[in-house]
Amino acid sequence: MRIALATCSNLPDWEVDDHPLHRALVERGADLVRPTWDDPLFEWSSVDACLIRTTWDYMDRRDEYLRWAQSTSRETRLFNPFEIVRWNTHKSYLRDLADRGVPTLPTRWLDAGTTVDVASILREEGWRRGFLKPAVGATARETLRFDDDDAGIALATAHLARVLPHEDMLLQPYQETVESQGEFSLLVVDGEVTHGVRKVPVPGDYRVQDDFGAHDEPFLPRDDEAQLALRIVATAASANGLSKDRDLLYARADFLRDEEQQLRLIELELVEPSLFFRHSPAAAEKLADGLLARLTATSMSRPAEPSPSLV
Repeated sequence: MRIALATCSNLPDWEVDDHPLHRALVERGADLVRPTWDDPLFEWSSVDACLIRTTWDYMDRRDEYLRWAQSTSRETRLFNPFEIVRWNTHKSYLRDLADRGVPTLPTRWLDAGTTVDVASILREEGWRRGFLKPAVGATARETLRFDDDDAGIALATAHLARVLPHEDMLLQPYQETVESQGEFSLLVVDGEVTHGVRKVPVPGDYRVQDDFGAHDEPFLPRDDEAQLALRIVATAASANGLSKDRDLLYARADFLRDEEQQLRLIELELVEPSLFFRHSPAAAEKLADGLLARLTATSMSRPAEPSPSLV
């Protein structure tokens, strides 16, 4: 099997989290290539599958990225499928999940090009602190934590005046538990919760990415928390018309605890998440096995080519 692990041109040298996956695939006989998703010369039809991994520069080029994903899905098997890429790269998917009963944070959806009275929203919702984030984003890009005092409202208003003319935003109540407990990620591979990770920001910060000095460590979810992650993945599959939750090869569900210590989904990463294989090399092996099994099943299910006519 020849497999492309789609990446980006500016991936930092220190990013090695996928190395256990690379080893697992090679050990199973796969021929790996790592093209950048926007390489105009790479022929995606030359591989048996494209596994989207570190395509971390698409946020400012989402339309172009979706065109690439759709085109690639016509040339080879794409994981996760194009329908998921389109749905999951804009955070309106959280609204779809909330409508289907998934516990998310209260959210006011701010459409690009509109004018918003932040102070009025916080008063209406009874939120003491607010949090802004873009509908297309990663690595805490264009996020803002602010208080409901004059200085905080002025800061949020200026932030929206700069960003909202060009992109959709989400306004949510700020969850202070991120500072004391961190953010919790549950990793789902081929229909099974393989491991959990707790991401802890530096004191006083809310950003849980290591870009900002945060650290991460293994986290063992309770059975009910693991079942919640599986239910969310199944709900996402159903929302996109997929036949079963195992059609999603991988997922990362990110949570914060609310004041009652219940998990609230803040992100469901189905396109290019870090899967934290450094905390679970076995999960990398499971992903490799799941991918190769799907490709083998597909090739075996293809009808045989008709024999040439003997004249």
